[in-house]
Amino acid sequence: MTPSNGMPSKLRTLRPWLFTALIFAAVVGLIMWLHSTSSGAPAAQGGGRGGRPSAGQMAAGQGAAVTVSVAPVLKGDLPVHYHALGTVTAYNTVNVRARVSGQLVKVPFQEGQEVKAGDVLAVIDPRPFQAALDQAQGTLLQNQAQLKNAQIDLARYKGLYAEDSIAKQTLDTQEALVRQYQGTLKTNEGQVADARLNLEFTQVRAPISGRVGLRQVDVGNLVTSGDTTPLVVITQVKPISVVFSLPQQQLGTIARELYGNKPVPVQALDRNQNQTLATGVLKTLDNQIDTTTGTVKLKAGFDNDNHKLFPNQFVNVRLLAETLQGVLTIPANAVQRGNDGTYVYRVGEDDKAKRQLVTLGTSEGERVVVSEGLKEGDRVVVEGTDRLRDGMRMNIVASDEKARAAASQDGDKSTAKPFGSDSPVQDSGKSE
Repeated sequence: MTPSNGMPSKLRTLRPWLFTALIFAAVVGLIMWLHSTSSGAPAAQGGGRGGRPSAGQMAAGQGAAVTVSVAPVLKGDLPVHYHALGTVTAYNTVNVRARVSGQLVKVPFQEGQEVKAGDVLAVIDPRPFQAALDQAQGTLLQNQAQLKNAQIDLARYKGLYAEDSIAKQTLDTQEALVRQYQGTLKTNEGQVADARLNLEFTQVRAPISGRVGLRQVDVGNLVTSGDTTPLVVITQVKPISVVFSLPQQQLGTIARELYGNKPVPVQALDRNQNQTLATGVLKTLDNQIDTTTGTVKLKAGFDNDNHKLFPNQFVNVRLLAETLQGVLTIPANAVQRGNDGTYVYRVGEDDKAKRQLVTLGTSEGERVVVSEGLKEGDRVVVEGTDRLRDGMRMNIVASDEKARAAASQDGDKSTAKPFGSDSPVQDSGKSE
């Protein structure tokens, strides 16, 4: 009797748990039913594994080809450029200083003016130097008169000595006096030249042609030859040079072109590389490699007639290293990368995509050299590769813009993304 009486109490204890389990099972069943309803139509149309279509079957099941744009494989010459960051450097920069001391009385140049070698840039008070020159010239004239009188006496003594009227010592003394006056005269001539030179130095002239900077000293100031602050700085801006560095791996090509018969063109570009500031030629390269950076310095020369290059300006350098003759090239955006290497989609028979492995060479801008895998005249896909797989039919349009617009419309119409990626470069080109 005891077991029969205990059974109802146990059922009453388990009843809440049974109700909970039933509710949970009902919820799970409802979720599974909703999921099967939403995925039933594609599963019925597809033939993929387990009733779920593959990405290729989904694209084929829509009955529309993938919209792409293509470009031909071209054969021709490809110029190869090296790019670097360079610094504009003046061929000559001169700090103009006074060579004599005095008061600055005139500064005839304009700041920023183009000057030629020999132009007067400043004038120092010349009066003290003119007086020194006059004094030196007066002393010279005095000693010239003394020398002339001593030479007359020497000629007279020689005649008297020939007649044996004077002693030999008297003649020798007079000859020594003449030589003494001659030496004094040389000293006076040097003093006159020095005074005349100092007078010329009161006019401070430009030692080189170039552009003057800002004036550092004003009129009325006392200047000396030992001043550390220059009167003005002259920088040669026509011609001008640009110094830049390139990796040592490129040294062989550069040296071959530099020491050839043709000049190596160099362009100086602005910061955004949108505008060519000046065009020149490569002048020389350094005689050693920087072991810290593994680079070598080069210098290019520019006429700079348009004055677009300024000393210490940073510019982008574009150097024509070499020109590859008769090579096959394709657009760089046609190249895809997968687990088995680089490949492209080539237009095959009936406008179907053909996955083609390629071996690439040098790239230049938007073009890249193809060493193996393609031939001249082949067409490769440049837009629309994100949804493309080997063997798919393609709808080829005439331009990249049309391909991008059509691809965008195709993506909007799709209910699912077959490959789960928006990147145009896939890891593998094999169909799922």
